Amino acid sequence: MTSIPETRPADAAAAPAAPPADPRRWLVLTVASAAQFLAILDLFAVTVAFPALEKSFPQASMASMSWVLNGYTIVLAALLIPAGRLADDTSRKASFLLGMVLFGLSSVGCAVAPSLTVLIVARVVQAIAAAVLVPTSLGLALPAFPEHERSTAIGIWTAVAAVAAGSGPVLGGLLVQLSWRWIFLINVPVCAIAAVAGVRLLPNVARKASQGLDLLGSLLILLASGALTMAFVEAPDWGYTAPGTVVCFVAAVVLTALCLWHIRRSPAPIISPALFANRMFRVGTAGIFLYYLAFASMLFQAALFLTGQWHYTVLRAGLGIAPTPVTVMILSSQSGKIIKRIGARSSAVAGGLVFAAGCAWWLATADSTPAYAATYLPGAILVGAGNALIQPALFGAASALPAEQLSVGSGTLMMSRQIGSALGVALLTAILGSSAHPTMGAFRHGWVYMIVTALLATLAGLRYTAGTPAPASPAKA
Repeated sequence: MTSIPETRPADAAAAPAAPPADPRRWLVLTVASAAQFLAILDLFAVTVAFPALEKSFPQASMASMSWVLNGYTIVLAALLIPAGRLADDTSRKASFLLGMVLFGLSSVGCAVAPSLTVLIVARVVQAIAAAVLVPTSLGLALPAFPEHERSTAIGIWTAVAAVAAGSGPVLGGLLVQLSWRWIFLINVPVCAIAAVAGVRLLPNVARKASQGLDLLGSLLILLASGALTMAFVEAPDWGYTAPGTVVCFVAAVVLTALCLWHIRRSPAPIISPALFANRMFRVGTAGIFLYYLAFASMLFQAALFLTGQWHYTVLRAGLGIAPTPVTVMILSSQSGKIIKRIGARSSAVAGGLVFAAGCAWWLATADSTPAYAATYLPGAILVGAGNALIQPALFGAASALPAEQLSVGSGTLMMSRQIGSALGVALLTAILGSSAHPTMGAFRHGWVYMIVTALLATLAGLRYTAGTPAPASPAKA
């Protein structure tokens, strides 16, 4: 069994003593995790606000209102890698602080938006800020930890994303009782506190752009990932064979081919081929994509099942989903110890199997008669436990990268997560059908789909072997 790599000298005389751990490392992680929480929370909390938006903007169509969510999803996925590369080539701290301030300002713009158009524009700006924050946050936090603590740090960081995703509908449902605008206003004090703390706590060493920014590569990734995500997000509304969907898919394939061609020939590409020469990173990226096909669709179906089949209110459904993020939060604090004891590969495999077991429990026990404690709750705990085991192990692939590629590597992992999430929900929508109230049979097909995709992520975990991480430069942060 293998674990996230750590370097241990044979004895004190054979190797120099490791530098002392940064005493502020847990505070740095807290600030970095705040960025992760905000970016993911605002992706999921808005999903429960559509009825309230419809009342505020009665002239707007549902297709137009969907861009409040879709605009954020598409722009976030498209900009993660370019934003990560920009942070690596300039200053991670400056990028993080700029992103945090921009996220706070755009949240104010969303909250006071007088029209749907203004709200959508503000959401796009918010997504740009989130794309800067998410990869940069891990790139700032990870170097502050010694090797033996990195799996724990990654576990906490990934748990924050799962907690944000699971609690998004809950918090959104609570805030909508006051006004949908509070979903955005609540971000402002968090952004202010995180920005002030970031100025004081985060490393302040600027990076020199020795090779320059790959503008053409950034543009190709932006367009390719944007086209692919738009196809996944809009296919349920447009139709899977509609001209718009087909054009987006074809454009994504062509642009991806051009991007790969450019990366192979550019002297300083936005994504170094060396990233994927590392087996740990390559398999981790694929595993995250496969896992999020299951995880995102699980959250989506859970909300539909509780509200549609069991007729829960939105708020009650959000509270019903809560055991999943609570389980993640509790177990992820132990992820470092688990990975150190059984290895990253075993943790990833166990996580995929436990997640699949949770979905299998729902498949075997759930029906149209509400029985929360006997049917839904055990599955919710199992999928939460699976999440806490698999995510830290797979995101630990970032620890195999050299220090100067941490942000762009993190951005690559995050883009894999975003596209996997979008595709997972799109495929689940096709499985459930066009009806506003899917049947129990459709929900069972959805759980089968989640079991299959979780098992595919498990197979990726079986191939997850740790390589030797490139040496990190302590002078570069």
